[in-house]
Amino acid sequence: MTQLDILIMAAGKGTRMKSRLPKVLQRLGGRPLLHHVLDQAAHLQARSATVITGHGAAEVEAATRNAGAAGVELAFVRQEPQLGTGHAVQQAVPHLRADGTVVVLSGDVPLTQADTLRALVAAGGGEKLALLTVTLPDPTGYGRIVRNDSGAVQGIVEHKDASEEERAITEVYSGIMAVPARLLAPWLARLTNDNAQGEYYLTDIVAMAVADGVPVVAHRITDALQVAGVNSPLQLAELERAHQQRQARALLEQGVRLADPARFDLREDVRTGARGELVCGQDVEIDVNCVFTGRVELGEGVQIGAHCCIANARIAAGAVVHPYTHIDGEKLGASVGEGALIGPFARLRPGAQLGREVHIGNFVEVKNSTLADGAKANHLAYLGDATVGERVNYGAGAITANYDGANKHRTIIEADVHIGSNCVLVAPVTIGAGATVGGGSTISKDVPAGSLGVARGKQVAIANWSRPVKQPKA
Repeated sequence: MTQLDILIMAAGKGTRMKSRLPKVLQRLGGRPLLHHVLDQAAHLQARSATVITGHGAAEVEAATRNAGAAGVELAFVRQEPQLGTGHAVQQAVPHLRADGTVVVLSGDVPLTQADTLRALVAAGGGEKLALLTVTLPDPTGYGRIVRNDSGAVQGIVEHKDASEEERAITEVYSGIMAVPARLLAPWLARLTNDNAQGEYYLTDIVAMAVADGVPVVAHRITDALQVAGVNSPLQLAELERAHQQRQARALLEQGVRLADPARFDLREDVRTGARGELVCGQDVEIDVNCVFTGRVELGEGVQIGAHCCIANARIAAGAVVHPYTHIDGEKLGASVGEGALIGPFARLRPGAQLGREVHIGNFVEVKNSTLADGAKANHLAYLGDATVGERVNYGAGAITANYDGANKHRTIIEADVHIGSNCVLVAPVTIGAGATVGGGSTISKDVPAGSLGVARGKQVAIANWSRPVKQPKA
């Protein structure tokens, strides 16, 4: 099989995006557009991928240098100034190897399917010039595919250079092609800029191929989303919805119950680089407007309530996450045990490790803490840098004071402890098994197992107390 070398055109400025960020670094599903395109090199098992940069080249290269797949040689070339698509590909000629087939992609066209590209390469067969085309109801702005009376491709006419008759053609060139490198290099050398734009068009090589007797074939698809580019915030938003609905459809086909596929998001975690991946067991239910980021695993029968944000977490079978809960494991990860109940309005931060049937209620925050089976913190509480034993009841308003201004310290709460409401546990401190801490206590010393710990001011009642009264205005 012919070796594949990918060329990705990523030099454009993207003026209509109205952003300081280069167009190919705008995000779709949490990832730069260019990274989605670069994925195709891995899917096609390409030998190399060369990214042609221009506007914001240093920024684009820095953001992409580690985005390539293992085993794929990644290189960058710069197009300065930008004189058209043909001129862009000319910059990559030193990287072309004569024994390969070059697949030309656009860095702002993120939704092309790997199977489509495989079919395109197969149509070329290592000997022909293969074009990916699509029929559009409104082809404005696209290069038209010109065929002869027998239906053979004769050339591509750019919209601005097309006659009225040619503009009536609805089959358009997508910007994606597969061409043998041994043929591409000499054709590039023959390009001229004799056209309305004064640019070097890559599409002019089609007429050269016809003149040289090289067959030109078109692999035509009907899914316009696969060749849709991004030139404005509106187009980016439209592709975002299309991308998310594609992911939602895949989950539905696996048996996941989505309350509304149109209100579902799965994204890459830009902080950790974790790919957006949602792994679901059987009978998982997800309500509306949930956002999943990075790698998330949902066990059998898990229920996710509306408006939850879950990132880099594992939620075991039978757990219920009530609405408006925020779980973010970041690099440490977060886990929820079987049958646990979380939320509503709960927050699990990195390092939160919850056992079976743990209850974390409304406005409870857990960070870098382990809660053993059956532990409960049902209301308005904070657990940070804590180890909590089985069946602990952690009262409303209780907090672990884990930070002394310079260092973090750990709180240990052993099994069957009861922490009263509005307590402060000043770490490092240990509450022994079966102990009770009286409500309103500030505990700064260890509480022995089975004992009652109370640390609060003595209550005083003053008889015949009179409240202050307002003085009359002068």
